[in-house]
Amino acid sequence: MAHNTRTYAVINLTDVGLIDFSQIGESSVSTIRKSLDETQFVIKWEDGYIPTFITNGSVVPVSEYDHHSILQLMQTSAWSLPITIVE
Repeated sequence: MAHNTRTYAVINLTDVGLIDFSQIGESSVSTIRKSLDETQFVIKWEDGYIPTFITNGSVVPVSEYDHHSILQLMQTSAWSLPITIVE
């Protein structure tokens, strides 16, 4: 999968049991990226395809992103710890 042809979605962690990992880029709960407070996680899939658990309403994403936008989100304080440089 090329990252620029993917759609990314932030999902509430309470919905993780409803995810069919065979339909997305992550293989299991152990491979998802969680927010620092562990209330949300990110999944991805190829553009032009939407996982059935989303189309049937079982899982409603908090938000959806393209590759550039998800990279920006991952740099926020909700998803990444600040880097401390020690001199």
